[in-house]
Amino acid sequence: MNVTFVAEVSSNHNRDLTRSMQFIDKAAEIGCQAVKFQLFKVDQLFSSEILSRSPQHRKRQAWELPAEFLPILSAQCRALGLKFGCTPFYLEGVEELFPFVDFYKIASYELLWTDLLIQCAQTDKEVVLSTGMATMTEIEMAIETLRQAGCKNLTLLHCVSGYPAPPEDCNLSALATMRRRFGYPLGWSDHSVNPGVIYRAVHHWEASVVEFHLDLEGSGEEYHTGHCWLPDQIRTVISAIQTGFQADGDGKKTPRRSELADREWRADPIDGLRPTMTVRQRWEHGDAAGSHSPA
Repeated sequence: MNVTFVAEVSSNHNRDLTRSMQFIDKAAEIGCQAVKFQLFKVDQLFSSEILSRSPQHRKRQAWELPAEFLPILSAQCRALGLKFGCTPFYLEGVEELFPFVDFYKIASYELLWTDLLIQCAQTDKEVVLSTGMATMTEIEMAIETLRQAGCKNLTLLHCVSGYPAPPEDCNLSALATMRRRFGYPLGWSDHSVNPGVIYRAVHHWEASVVEFHLDLEGSGEEYHTGHCWLPDQIRTVISAIQTGFQADGDGKKTPRRSELADREWRADPIDGLRPTMTVRQRWEHGDAAGSHSPA
């Protein structure tokens, strides 16, 4: 089983192109296969009723990703062998992203927005749909909308839209529920920042994609919320998961290379003493060179 790790930069780029490029470099370094950004305009993200009364939401204009970064970020991903994805939060953004992205990500908050689903599906590119807060009926309706609009490559992400999400809320068994119901590839979008949750999602519930929020050093706009991983934290998790898959083997119960030398040091069936008679005879005749004795 292969797992695709997607580093979600979110708004931690701080509108800095050099910093944005550093995210891509770091994602490749820690073992990711894809990087994802977000493309939004605050005045097309929140309604006027909210923006007119909430300075906090208006301040998010400083989090917007400059569209002129897109070709540069895309080229850097390709140079490093990474997929480049982005979440559009306004309809024109789908077309703006089209020349540059390998996949569109639809955020949990936009799952009900039929027009956005249709436009992403009609591009014929891969679509990743996050399902935080959604019911099975809502997910089914979104999938059907995508399917009818021509989406042929769809991945679903189980997600809990808590920032951060407590482990007891992660409900990873929903991965199996959604797999049985919908039959699409299933992944986990992490907000827990908990290694045990990711290990469980991959090794028990067979998540084929793990998306996680990444920050470089704790200076990103969203790091203080508590749902972002730092590189060394997630690097350890990615490495451990990849090592875990190497341990699966071929399923044949035969002596493995690392244990062959110990076979002769088992108890001999004649008297129950170690090592076997063959080894004892070599030692008795002074020919113990090269013999291995377990500690």
